[in-house]
Amino acid sequence: MSEPNTAEVTLTETPGEVLTGQRIVVLDFGSQYAQLIARRVREQKVYCQILRHDITAERLAELAPKGIILSGGPASVYETGAPRCDPGLFRLGIPVLGICYGMQLSCDALGGKVDNTPSREYGPAKCVINKPESLFEGLPGEIDVWMSHGDQISSVSDEFEPLAHTSSCPFAAIRHRELPVFGIQFHPEVTHTPLGGMLLENFVRKVCGCEPTWELSDFAEATISNIRAQVGQRRVICGLSGGVDSSVVAALLYRAIGPQLSCILIDNGLLRKDEQTMVIREFTEHFKTDLHVVHAEDRFLETLDGISEPQEKRRRIGHAFIDCFKGEALKIDDAHFLAQGTLYPDVIESGADPDGPAATIKLHHNVGGLPEELGFELIEPLRDLFKDEVRRLGIELGLPESLVWRHPFPGPGLAVRCLGEVTRENLDVLREADAIVVSEIQAAGLYRETSQAFAVLLPVQSVGVMGDARTYDNAIAIRSVNTNDFMTADWSRLPYELLARMSSRIINEVKGVNRVCYDISSKPPATIEWE
Repeated sequence: MSEPNTAEVTLTETPGEVLTGQRIVVLDFGSQYAQLIARRVREQKVYCQILRHDITAERLAELAPKGIILSGGPASVYETGAPRCDPGLFRLGIPVLGICYGMQLSCDALGGKVDNTPSREYGPAKCVINKPESLFEGLPGEIDVWMSHGDQISSVSDEFEPLAHTSSCPFAAIRHRELPVFGIQFHPEVTHTPLGGMLLENFVRKVCGCEPTWELSDFAEATISNIRAQVGQRRVICGLSGGVDSSVVAALLYRAIGPQLSCILIDNGLLRKDEQTMVIREFTEHFKTDLHVVHAEDRFLETLDGISEPQEKRRRIGHAFIDCFKGEALKIDDAHFLAQGTLYPDVIESGADPDGPAATIKLHHNVGGLPEELGFELIEPLRDLFKDEVRRLGIELGLPESLVWRHPFPGPGLAVRCLGEVTRENLDVLREADAIVVSEIQAAGLYRETSQAFAVLLPVQSVGVMGDARTYDNAIAIRSVNTNDFMTADWSRLPYELLARMSSRIINEVKGVNRVCYDISSKPPATIEWE
């Protein structure tokens, strides 16, 4: 095995820079929609990335984006400690679009006045366009928009001009007369603003001058070329989970280096029912790769014994995964690189990007989780992509649709769907219930219409009656959501008959369950997973 080299390796530059020489950046001020803004920009076939809100104007000038978007956020610009941006960014000559809090921040920095409204405005509004130009070119005179704010612009200096208003917001959109700075009080990135995509397109294409050149097919070819140049004649190992992310990584690597790829599947006892069999079939028949399977259920259950706190579960699973993976990898001759299916939301939420948002939302066992002694260079070819882009890339690479469109599965597996303590018995109950949920949705022809569906074992027992006998058994929650990007999601309106069949089958076929609930929470405020 070669000497340890822990330098993190992705592409030599960001894919947007490699393929297009242009990008839009979003500065994140704590908005729940920051990732959604970036996805909406990418829908215009323009590369977009999310950066920390306090990035310096000097650093932005080095990155040379074609445009800057300031996200919304929960704070008030007048609060002590409220997040600010470097005011120098407004003088870079780069077009700036402030959304909600970002608009208020722009006005506050450039001579506007922000006041707290008597009551928070949240929900739909009619926005009347004063000047159908720049941002609003091609839009009708009145559009439906989504408001979510407690503060709003109460007055602007002569350096600003209003572009739109609502019945309660006189400055729903503004622009600076001399600087390329725009602001909108509503949220164009959410589906509740139906023409918001057109507004963002106007900013990205017309104001910033970006061309629609961000193509996943080009991304695939550029990535494959980079991997070949990077790897040379050395060997790459790839961790498989059975999910679309690691499968697409394996497909990219197989296309790039063929027999130099070795794949490792860690059977940690936290997989879905028959997961191991499916992975072995796909990656020995479809790819014909060198596949190593490590049976480590006992190891993982031991490390999770007595642990119920979600972040600690993730941390322990990550460490156990690394140990098992390292042990198997050491058996593979000339293994120099490690490839992982890290996605852009993983990088953002784990705080792994030095220019990205600093807050850690949750731990990702494959982001920054590799200790130095592992001794591999890291290849993360998907770390600039969102989930829906990965699926489209999988189709581009010729992966079977049954694999590409599999519902997502969390890295820590069933451990974060088994609330409370993780035991072999609880996992067996959850695995059987989950298999019933998925099979019934497939039988109803709704698998592709739903984005993610699964069962959750709740850490509570309840009274029931079975066969005239009193029971005190487990409760299962069914979770099914619809989403385009997994950053926001709504609960699936499954037919009552389907829910009834699921409930009946789970209670009758899964020993130890006497109650089934259906989760009707949306994201936000809830998350898709329960832990």
